[in-house]
Amino acid sequence: MEIERINENTVKFFISYVDIEDRGFQREEIWYNRERSEQLFWQMMDEVNYKEDFHVEGPLWIQVHALEKGLEIVVTKAQLSKNGDNLEFPLDDEGSTIDIPIDEKVETYLEEKFGKSENEDLDEDFIEENLWIIASFDDFEDVIQLSHHFQEDTNSEEETLYYYNGKYYLYMEFSQDVLDDHAQEDIISRVFEYGEDSDMTIHVLDEYGKKIFDTNTFEEVRSYFSA
Repeated sequence: MEIERINENTVKFFISYVDIEDRGFQREEIWYNRERSEQLFWQMMDEVNYKEDFHVEGPLWIQVHALEKGLEIVVTKAQLSKNGDNLEFPLDDEGSTIDIPIDEKVETYLEEKFGKSENEDLDEDFIEENLWIIASFDDFEDVIQLSHHFQEDTNSEEETLYYYNGKYYLYMEFSQDVLDDHAQEDIISRVFEYGEDSDMTIHVLDEYGKKIFDTNTFEEVRSYFSA
């Protein structure tokens, strides 16, 4: 996959249909199976984050160009305005932005402001990803102590522990519907008291790592190991 960093908020990458199939996806799935297309997208974003340090938090504007030999994808990060009424899409590194009312459909607003794209293969979407982290631990004892630190349920969507290349990795995903930003930040800061923030991607861990606990890692560790 070819990756080009446009600016701090935008990245462009190209993936061939051959590469897509090598990753275990069929071309038809990408167009007609939403779940599989989202799986491929976030797999690619993990790779982009790993190579370009392009951390995704909050809303995205995604443009997909279908080319003869593959897909060209442009991803731009947005943020909520201070008054909470608009989504701000950066245009460049000098601070220019597009402000879009949060209750308007993004595609409709952009078409009205800039005109409809002449490329009929261009698709625009607007999604918001759950916040996630990957923490690394050199010693399993740190995982045990962290697990006993969280005697209460963290209410995370996913809590998966992996072993890879001599280290332990904890993948945690949070839902905004369950935990607000303050609660998420509190949990994350407590996790990093015991582990280190890692650039490892979930794709690499799923592909090459050994999964120790699939879900509810803290509860599982507490049941097997005393503090």
